[in-house]
Amino acid sequence: MNLPQRLGVLTSGGDCPGVNAVIRGAVLGGTVAHGYEFVGFRDGWRGVLEDDLLPLPRRAVRGISGLGGTILGTSRTNPLSEGGVEAVRGSMRRHRLEGLIAIGGEGTLAAGKALSDQGVNVVGVPKTIDNDLGATDYTFGFDSAVQTATEAIDRLRTTGESHHRCMIAEVMGRNAGWIALHAGMASGAHAILIPEHRVALKQVAAWVTSARDRGRAPLVVVAEAFTPEGQDAPYAPRGLDTFGRPRLGGIGLALERELQQLTGIETRATVLGHIQRGGEPTAFDRVLATRLGMAAVGAAAAGRWGTMVSLRGTEIVNVGLEQALGALKVVPEARYQEAAVLFG
Repeated sequence: MNLPQRLGVLTSGGDCPGVNAVIRGAVLGGTVAHGYEFVGFRDGWRGVLEDDLLPLPRRAVRGISGLGGTILGTSRTNPLSEGGVEAVRGSMRRHRLEGLIAIGGEGTLAAGKALSDQGVNVVGVPKTIDNDLGATDYTFGFDSAVQTATEAIDRLRTTGESHHRCMIAEVMGRNAGWIALHAGMASGAHAILIPEHRVALKQVAAWVTSARDRGRAPLVVVAEAFTPEGQDAPYAPRGLDTFGRPRLGGIGLALERELQQLTGIETRATVLGHIQRGGEPTAFDRVLATRLGMAAVGAAAAGRWGTMVSLRGTEIVNVGLEQALGALKVVPEARYQEAAVLFG
């Protein structure tokens, strides 16, 4: 008697709205269309290395597409440094897995690429709220993060107007300013500051003063990695993270002091932080994530290992993991200048 083929699913790196919808799309699509069985690994690659897993029958994913977070948990475990390719192969053999569906961002996909190069069957699903992976038009989670940020900024605007203050909203964006650009435009910000475009603080102060002089409460949206003209690196007072990267966060508070001194306007900053990662995914992200999950299983069934599922226009396609890890997708200067017409 032939046993059903099995796939493993893991979610790794930072959490993101829509992950559960990917899991559901993969399990339902794989069960119905291809007859696969599924197991989920807890806490990303850690679960693979430590045999920490749970079965994922169809009933296990019922009703989860609207849930935030991930039912599997996540971690930033690097399988190459903490176990190696043979440990991953051994886990797959023990659990009779044809391949792995790895849901994650740049670090997760880099690990998947390295494993794939050594013969491990992996299909990647792009996950990041920053929308900075160049091989896909949009990553799921981005729309949800923008919606959350916009709702929070709308609330900051009303309290700023009540007190005639300048309000600063700091949003995430380590490598690219997509969240700041979209949330800033949606909320009618008087200045949007992103890492791709350096601006002198005097220019920011001029925009803030112009808005105040027109009877508005100035609103500034800044990405966490924004670096003002004259500074060498992003504001990172908390040292390095586990990957040796600067721990960003706090540029909004630094701008609060600077702008209040330059303009004389009472200024308050709010750091939105991990609020942008949490909560329920938007309808757009639920649909995109479900389609990506189904497409990932379709790629596995077709033997398209070493690829990532990607949104191009309105179609889901497969791209090589090496392409997925190419140049980051940053905000083009033309997009920034389009928004800058509305500043001040």
